[in-house]
Amino acid sequence: MGSAGQPHRRAMLTGGLAAAAAAMLSGCARDAADVRSAGKAAARPRTTPAPPTASPATAKEALARLLEGNKRWVNGNLQHPDRDPDRRQFVAQTQEPYGVILSCIDSRVPPELLFDTGLGDLYVLRTGAQAVGPVVTGSVEYGPLTSGTPLIVVLGHQRCGAAKAAYDALRDGATLPGNLQAIVEALQPAYKKALKQRGPDPVDTMIRAQAELTAADLRSNKDLSPLVKKGSLAVVSAYYSLDTGRVDILSGTPA
Repeated sequence: MGSAGQPHRRAMLTGGLAAAAAAMLSGCARDAADVRSAGKAAARPRTTPAPPTASPATAKEALARLLEGNKRWVNGNLQHPDRDPDRRQFVAQTQEPYGVILSCIDSRVPPELLFDTGLGDLYVLRTGAQAVGPVVTGSVEYGPLTSGTPLIVVLGHQRCGAAKAAYDALRDGATLPGNLQAIVEALQPAYKKALKQRGPDPVDTMIRAQAELTAADLRSNKDLSPLVKKGSLAVVSAYYSLDTGRVDILSGTPA
């Protein structure tokens, strides 16, 4: 009975040694792989943070920067500039945005994305169909009057829901609920202009008219007009296509 158990014990001993050897070999292989990975990581050159991007000094340069970014957005070649921790630290204490964008609240029209910009590049205001009032106008004025921001862009967009609702309400003599009626009233001049122009798509004509009229009002603003006349500020109206992602300038292109 004792001799019958010996082969079994030998098998167990042999199996245990084999398992230990396999574990040792596996551990060595992992150690070797770790060493190789560490060597590769050490061989890779360290990247240094990119220097802060200089802001455009003129309206023409600022608009060119925006349109270059929009071209990247259209083509899908985004650079995502000025969006890393170094940029965050750089603008933490002060800011010098080179543009003010007044656009719509529409979720499909985020200015920072469609112009491929980053932290500290733009002042951004978003209201329904770019409707303005004293607080909005004051917010638009902030950059040009306090820090010399050289460019304002009023950005309308394709298939604007706020403009469509305002157009329907004005056409039908209806009143929208709550403060939505304030948007309707703000868009009355654009509605009247669209009726006179008689475009094939009256709502789209109204959207473009709203951007142009708002830009013209800002351009003639008593506080902004001296900067416009001096050439240190340009107020541009533009139109964004949801289908293509492209921004087209409607009026006010800086010389």
